[in-house]
Amino acid sequence: MLHKLGHHWNVRTRREFFTQAGSGLAGLALGSMLAKDGMAAPAKSSDPMEAKKPHHAAKAKSVIWLFMEGGPSHVDLFDPKPALEKLNGQPMPESFGRPITAMGTANNTLMASKRKWAQHGQSGLWVSDWYPHIAKHTDELAVIRSCKADGLNHVGSVCQMNTGDILAGRPSMGAWVTYGLGTANKNLPTFVILLDDREPVGGSKNWSSGFLPATFQGTQFRTGDTPILHLKNPAGVSSARQRSKLDFLKELNENWGKDKADDTELDARVRAYELAYQMQSSAPEAIELTKESEATRKLYGLDDEATEAFGRNCLMARRLVERGVRFVELYCGSGSGWDAHNNIEGNHGKWCKVSDKPIAGLLTDLKSRGMLEDTLVVWGGEFGRTPFNEKGDGRDHNPWGFTIWMAGAGVKGGQTIGTTDEIGLRGVENPYHVHDIHASILHALGLDHERVTYLHNGRAERPTIVAGQLIKELFA
Repeated sequence: MLHKLGHHWNVRTRREFFTQAGSGLAGLALGSMLAKDGMAAPAKSSDPMEAKKPHHAAKAKSVIWLFMEGGPSHVDLFDPKPALEKLNGQPMPESFGRPITAMGTANNTLMASKRKWAQHGQSGLWVSDWYPHIAKHTDELAVIRSCKADGLNHVGSVCQMNTGDILAGRPSMGAWVTYGLGTANKNLPTFVILLDDREPVGGSKNWSSGFLPATFQGTQFRTGDTPILHLKNPAGVSSARQRSKLDFLKELNENWGKDKADDTELDARVRAYELAYQMQSSAPEAIELTKESEATRKLYGLDDEATEAFGRNCLMARRLVERGVRFVELYCGSGSGWDAHNNIEGNHGKWCKVSDKPIAGLLTDLKSRGMLEDTLVVWGGEFGRTPFNEKGDGRDHNPWGFTIWMAGAGVKGGQTIGTTDEIGLRGVENPYHVHDIHASILHALGLDHERVTYLHNGRAERPTIVAGQLIKELFA
């Protein structure tokens, strides 16, 4: 038996020794090659949230994702279709194909938009009268009209827009960003979720860390005047006493976890306690919207009951990215609010009023502060809506061709990218999948989606699974 430094190698012959040693050298060589390709599992650090270098020069420091949950109708907002006017009330021509629809409406008649359309800005981009305030920012928007996804229902489609897959279990985009770049601040979460009055379909899986360590998951803020509870110590508990309690709790948890290196939930809990302590000094100032001027509050619509809730979240998002939060996702219409299977006029009329002024206020505010240059703003839902009617005055789900737009952080504004067919059913020119959208968001942050990898079950997983390409037209 061979010995080294008091440890036993369980080999009995010279042949076994060299076989095992050779395997180890081969493993080192493989690891070296994988590292050169950006595929090796990251070296363990004492702090997984430590800031990391991007793969290339980043155009964006932060992302604000405005998620219109339920499926806003592109043919009523950003993608006008004169052909629908001519074909209104008629069966869809066979030349457009017959999709498998969520509610079995493929044989229903076509329905024209009732909106009034106009071109705006120097670019002349088309926007309907449902979004008059956002229309003033068309020269900053890159409108991708040819988006496509894989799911027909809300649960799978919201999940895919967040994680890349219609099945739950993969990390969300915010988690991948946090994993790839670490934190840019020590006193606030890196990935924050802002909801309105309900949770989105699928709940917290939409901001989960999936198979990544749990510390990379999103942090949900509450709605209303107290988005973060328990920021103040209980009566009679000094800051020094609170610090001592947390240090002792950390020691107990570390002792418990010495033989549980793979328990990322425990590590995440320890780090959450520490972050909570740091937030007690920084978060109250970050979320105190009353410190904003009256003009700023009005800009976001905080003086109007219809826009106050979403406007508050938009203003909160600006304050958070201003303080180093990398990824903020805001839901408008949580619980499929935009899901207009009937009465699209009433449904979209409501949610457009809720979101129009706050989003325009956000763009105005970011630009005036010089923050739009390094903040990527993304607008869209999990899919669009069909050109044919449902229940006479509504529209069905449409994952085959829909619109999202981006602004800021090097995005070339005042342009449309891709097209849908003449009735807005399918993307036909330069169709872009959800994976392409994700790859482009990561690119803006300085990350190559093919090099952001995590070894899971023997496979180097990445945000865009095995697909995705950069939407090159986006960036100037």
